[in-house]
Amino acid sequence: MREFISLLNHCLKVRLAVPFVLACAGSLISGQSSQETLVQVPENSEARLPCKAYQGSPRRVEWKFQGDGSTTLFYFDGHFTDPYKDRVQFYPNELFFKSVTRKDTGLYICEVLVPPEDFRHSSVRLIVQVPPSKPKAQVPSVVTIGTKAVLTCVETDGSPPPTFTWFKDNIPMPQDPKTNSLFRNSSYTMDPKTGLLSFEPAMAYDAGDYYCQADNKVGAPQKSDTVRMETSEVNVGGIVAGVVVLLIVLGLVIFGVWFAYTRGFFSTPPAIRRSFTANLLPEVMVNLNRRLPSWSDLHSHVAFHHVLKSNLSLLLRLL
Repeated sequence: MREFISLLNHCLKVRLAVPFVLACAGSLISGQSSQETLVQVPENSEARLPCKAYQGSPRRVEWKFQGDGSTTLFYFDGHFTDPYKDRVQFYPNELFFKSVTRKDTGLYICEVLVPPEDFRHSSVRLIVQVPPSKPKAQVPSVVTIGTKAVLTCVETDGSPPPTFTWFKDNIPMPQDPKTNSLFRNSSYTMDPKTGLLSFEPAMAYDAGDYYCQADNKVGAPQKSDTVRMETSEVNVGGIVAGVVVLLIVLGLVIFGVWFAYTRGFFSTPPAIRRSFTANLLPEVMVNLNRRLPSWSDLHSHVAFHHVLKSNLSLLLRLL
């Protein structure tokens, strides 16, 4: 029932007279439509789109265009709409394009009403062939070993859409790295349709010069610029050095504050100074020892941040 309603709406969109609407739907349900015809021509050339549904002397002939998710009625009542009137000619059994552009790529539907009440339609898939333009390779400059790295190849002009190939150090990368001894130690997935190259995880071996190529068999394949990708390990040495510097600074600050209190540079009663020396200072030293990260955790930025935050809060209590 749902299909019948859809077909009926289709017939109404053709703008047929009411007596022919049910005939139209009945013809569609009975399958009176020809197989889709494929036409491929280069951009800026002529194109002929046949209407295989045309038979005898039809009462009505209309053409529709489907592209980019929308449908446009561009020939009806013996006239073309503005975008087509100066570059397309109508013949009873075909449309003749004087020159096609990439925007003309899409599905063309010929709809015919043949006496007495026979509705027919046929379709033509037009592909305007456009060579790919120079693609753009989006490659990260530095990737941390053990993390995921994603490389993309972008090209938007080719018609039909091109397929993509990746090269590393001027060597074509196979879709499956295990099939080539040069890439057997790498772990990646490649999608030729989208141009996506994913390393998961990235390894030291994956460093190199990368570029991609787009090809749709129309014109010459196009290559992107070469981009260098480096791999790096986590900077454990830098984190260790940062923690050491932090401890030295905290130690100097705590010693300075303690020395000032014991020498009376602050107007603090002796009882408070003795309380600081006996209670708060040992608490600070114990807290430092307790909150130091283990050597196995020194690679973590979180551990460094934790030490800084906890001991600075104690330092503020001193002041």
